[in-house]
Amino acid sequence: MDLNAWLARAVASNADWVESFGPYQAHPTLAVDDARFAAAFEVFTERLKDNYPFFHPRYAGQMLKPPHPAAVVGYLTAMLINPNNHALDGGPATAEMEREAVQQLATMFGYDTHLGHLTTSGTIANLEALFVARELHPGKGVAYSTEAHYTHGRMCGVLGVEGHPVPVDDLGRIDLDALERVLRTGRVGTVVLTAGTTGLGAVEPVHEALALRERYGVRIHVDAAYGGFFTLLAGAPGPEGLPEEPWRAVAEADSIVVDPHKHGLQPYGCGAVLFRDPSVGRFYLHDSPYTYFTSEELHLGEISLECSRAGAAAAALWLTFQLVPPTREGLGQSLAAGRRAALRWAELIEGSEHLELYQAPELDIVSYFPVTEAATLSQIDAASNRILQEGMADRDPVFVSTLRVGADRLTALHPKLVRDADGARVLRSVLMKPESEGYVDHLHERLERLARA
Repeated sequence: MDLNAWLARAVASNADWVESFGPYQAHPTLAVDDARFAAAFEVFTERLKDNYPFFHPRYAGQMLKPPHPAAVVGYLTAMLINPNNHALDGGPATAEMEREAVQQLATMFGYDTHLGHLTTSGTIANLEALFVARELHPGKGVAYSTEAHYTHGRMCGVLGVEGHPVPVDDLGRIDLDALERVLRTGRVGTVVLTAGTTGLGAVEPVHEALALRERYGVRIHVDAAYGGFFTLLAGAPGPEGLPEEPWRAVAEADSIVVDPHKHGLQPYGCGAVLFRDPSVGRFYLHDSPYTYFTSEELHLGEISLECSRAGAAAAALWLTFQLVPPTREGLGQSLAAGRRAALRWAELIEGSEHLELYQAPELDIVSYFPVTEAATLSQIDAASNRILQEGMADRDPVFVSTLRVGADRLTALHPKLVRDADGARVLRSVLMKPESEGYVDHLHERLERLARA
């Protein structure tokens, strides 16, 4: 895509549409001449350089990457109109695009029926799922693993329900025996399972937890904000293929959250929540006498806790999905590249004298730590921090992140380590850009060099 050309087309398309309504006089209060704008823009662009190179495969730190050019063009084109997807009165075209894109997400997860919409974030999407859970099980709490996103504990506080953190196994997945002990108390109405934890990308056993739902009458909510699109690789051939059981079981969950602004190639401000049973829409019931008046159809604001939402976000997702659909042959190819990159790097680390694999990657997040002279947690912690800082400052920079792991987990997986602290930071790399597949050997060489220093 020639992004410059298509951005110009976006502006021209908007101008043609504006002209179709006839001329009008622009008000001078908002007029800015090019000379004044140029001065401000120069300062603006200079300040934006204070960012890490999220676009480059040498950046393998946090869950960040630029949106697809199609999403950029789609967002800008719609943003010039600035529709509000709260009501059909505010964005009829983009509301329809949202419905179509959300239907594609529901199909991707295997939902036959659904109620769902986009949100401004995974946090808000999880809030909505837990809000519905509270209404269905008043007085009951929410159970989630200690590796679940902190959103769940925070949202329990917002909703005034009791949160029940559940211990995890050595691989960072919810311990089902510990979960059942909590469920036996009768104080839990909803269980959150994470399909791709933000720390390690661990996929919790949704398929095994379904039996607990039947036994204890709880709801199952799957937080797939990070990992959800990896369902496209369930049962796929080749090394990137993932076990089918947990992903196929997601279709039986009562609600699902996924963030298109992570692996869905979108700019920030695009989450999604899906409910398997459309009748939960009754919990959103409200009236807005100045809003819902042009159509008897369901307005998206009638099934959302949020009010104003950018129609441009729906437009960007819709346009992207026309070109890179959420199918194995479409978007799945990008995820497969990141998955292969993670497996390749894990293989290189396992053969290294200077780095040690913390645990095998389940998705596209690789965790590892430097081999230190004394195999103590304190030395590993200090060396990990040094590599993080020196890597960013090098002439050939590399950007990783760290993850703090408790001593119990570290020594359970690596019993030779000496426990002289309550935990240690290990190194963590997110390979969510498909370009990582062709760059991972260089990343490994750089990290080995840093570890040797």
